[in-house]
Amino acid sequence: MAFTNGANGSNGHSTTRRPLLPGIYAPTMTFFDHETEDLDIPIIKKHAIRLAEAGLVGLVTMGSNGEQVHLSRPERTAVTRATREALDSAGFAQIPIIVGATDGSVRGTIELCKESEAAGGEYVLLLPPSYFRGLMDEEAVYSYFIQVADGSPLPLILYNYPGAVAGIDMDSDLLIRLAKHPNIIGTKFTCGNTGKLTRVALATNAKTPFQEGSGYMAFGGMCDFTAQTLVSGGSGIIAGGANVMPKTCVKIWDLYSEGKIQEAFAMQKILSRGDWVLTKAAIAGTKSAIQSYYGYGGFPRRPLKKLDEVKTNAIKEGIEEVMALEKSL
Repeated sequence: MAFTNGANGSNGHSTTRRPLLPGIYAPTMTFFDHETEDLDIPIIKKHAIRLAEAGLVGLVTMGSNGEQVHLSRPERTAVTRATREALDSAGFAQIPIIVGATDGSVRGTIELCKESEAAGGEYVLLLPPSYFRGLMDEEAVYSYFIQVADGSPLPLILYNYPGAVAGIDMDSDLLIRLAKHPNIIGTKFTCGNTGKLTRVALATNAKTPFQEGSGYMAFGGMCDFTAQTLVSGGSGIIAGGANVMPKTCVKIWDLYSEGKIQEAFAMQKILSRGDWVLTKAAIAGTKSAIQSYYGYGGFPRRPLKKLDEVKTNAIKEGIEEVMALEKSL
């Protein structure tokens, strides 16, 4: 298998794109004005720069944490463009942007892929279609991704997140079959199934900190299993928790990559305890944690609820241990 991770563009496009490197990626939050819910572009840019300064090797806009489903198409474009501008202006021009570009149809998804490219994205992250769940058997899902891959100017990373798509859980056989398409260059395993990640990484000869491999990227989907992703032959992590404790995630990745296995797993235990607090609290909780520890964050767009003071304080206290570690790095 050969993939277009960093190679000359797919489907007739000749631009050399920034390669996806092994390491930690964050699906960035989208920040809003507290009163109007308008996009807060200065804070979006500030956040992107903070994550880059913490050592992340890539950012994802318009993922689940980015509230893509709450944004209009012009707003989605504005967030990705602002993120690219922020990275370039702060000296992080080498950092690639992956864009969540899922739509219900093949045609609509290809249009979003084109818009993502125009906004500064270089790869797209795609869920399987799920609105007509009863009709989405394995062949329908396979055909959707193949047709999008044929038409997209950007390489595809598949997003296996059953909780977001009415329980559709792509198994390793399907993911390996899809990986044969040269414009499908990775998978994000938010399903948390490290066995599945292991099988796909093995079959695709995925890129790791220890080998270039084929260039295929097998991403863990939560920082809860950062070290475990490395054990499984994975390529990186795309994790919401990296919005809050990016340095801890990077440190664990680096320790393991340097052969300091016991140190990595000791730190992973602290990270996993803290990440569980954020996982349970979801988007509102992650924004609350950013507000508590970094002074910005705010609230999600309605209909997601704002957290009350009791819940806000509970989250702050629940991640104190990992944030003490974060602040020490």
